[in-house]
Amino acid sequence: MTAEAKLHLRGRVWLFGDAVNTDEMYPGFAMRLPVHEAAQHMFDATRPDWPALVRAGDIMVGGRRFGLGSARPVPLLLRELGVCCVLAEEFSSLFLRNCINHGLPALAMPGVRAAFDEGNVAEVDVIAARVRNASTGHELVGKPYPPLVLELLRHGGVEARLRSHGYLA
Repeated sequence: MTAEAKLHLRGRVWLFGDAVNTDEMYPGFAMRLPVHEAAQHMFDATRPDWPALVRAGDIMVGGRRFGLGSARPVPLLLRELGVCCVLAEEFSSLFLRNCINHGLPALAMPGVRAAFDEGNVAEVDVIAARVRNASTGHELVGKPYPPLVLELLRHGGVEARLRSHGYLA
């Protein structure tokens, strides 16, 4: 996938509510497991079948205060499962930064939760901060990221960018 393709996405939507916390997404016991195993335990308490249903290219859509809680590296598990983007009404700032650090596009988009039903297809232009429900035609526009954040996402996160510029072996 080219750097630009990472920022123009299309995928099936999974809906989540308000105040979804990182402890719910990444249970404590799973933190001792390798990432590929831990990913199979996402949402164990509330939606235990979800990891088996997710396909590469799927998109999560959440409500307000999405990702609140601790700094668990949830984006690693989401990427392991194939989730290509997270959209929400609003994010916990720590969760949003973790997504960017790990190269997982995440856009805060007022009205996004109501704009989709689970299973709809979302088209996301991260550069323009545009989201379109391909199933209904409804379109939303948010606040675009500054160039530095887009550069980090194009590279696949902070570590990948540092490696590409020779700062890490």
